[in-house]
Amino acid sequence: MLFFLLAVVFTVMLYLIMRAYPRYQVDSFHAVVFNYYSCVLTGLVLTPDLGLFTQVQWTSEGTILTMALGAMFVTAFMLIGLTAQKVSVTATSLAGNMSLVIPVLFGLFVFRNNNKDFTPLNYLGLVLALVALALGAIQRSPKSSDAASTGQAAKQALWILPILTFFATGTNNTLINFLSSKYYPAGQITVFMIIACFGAVVIGTSILIYRIIAHGHSLKLRSVVGGLVLGIPNFLSLYFLLLALAAFGNSAAYVFPIYNILTMLVSALAAWALYKERLNTLNKWGLVLAVAAIVLISYQELNL
Repeated sequence: MLFFLLAVVFTVMLYLIMRAYPRYQVDSFHAVVFNYYSCVLTGLVLTPDLGLFTQVQWTSEGTILTMALGAMFVTAFMLIGLTAQKVSVTATSLAGNMSLVIPVLFGLFVFRNNNKDFTPLNYLGLVLALVALALGAIQRSPKSSDAASTGQAAKQALWILPILTFFATGTNNTLINFLSSKYYPAGQITVFMIIACFGAVVIGTSILIYRIIAHGHSLKLRSVVGGLVLGIPNFLSLYFLLLALAAFGNSAAYVFPIYNILTMLVSALAAWALYKERLNTLNKWGLVLAVAAIVLISYQELNL
């Protein structure tokens, strides 16, 4: 249970740290790039046997695809940061946690690796998850003083950010599940994540250098520090989640629903306490439906 709670705490820390970036004038993209440097270092510290990397075939299909996954890491993290800053921490958490629908659907209809038959209640849970996401993305109308400076395009952008975060995070998790199970034996999950994060370092740094040279972007120390700080909870959130899975017999259908529910509730509470984020009525219903959706998706494993 300790691994469970630590996974939730570090996941919520991700949202809260990125939510604070505008206050400290941290460039989100720069921070995301350096976040993966920190991820690699954290992973190396936590890897008990660094000799495993001598066994990695760096030109193999699995390794190349894993490094390419880094591009998806960078994209998803940028969307998470934008959603946390422009919409709310709660909407970000809701979109990220509801994205479990995507790997579930792929497991059912594409990979066909599910170990249970889906019931009508399970499918109802998937539908409720999408409804919950939509309700969580709805924001209050801007005050009259802000209305003049907020165009219609900006309003629509706020609607689309949680949706994009939902699809990016879901795609990310689907690819992680597929690549790790196909190309990496048990006991090498940390190696897999380090290689994927190294791919994100290469891709993100390349884009950053291009922006600096072609568009004159300046790299500030605060953005580097912000990224290095972010990388520690980023890696640890997944690390402890994997340990929690192992502790519960790798029952993903049992672990992920409870993990997602706790993450959403703790995120909403922390955002209210630290940033005074308030939920409108539709947001609150979205949170309630999200909990109901996750319970319905995995009620068999929860013994309900």
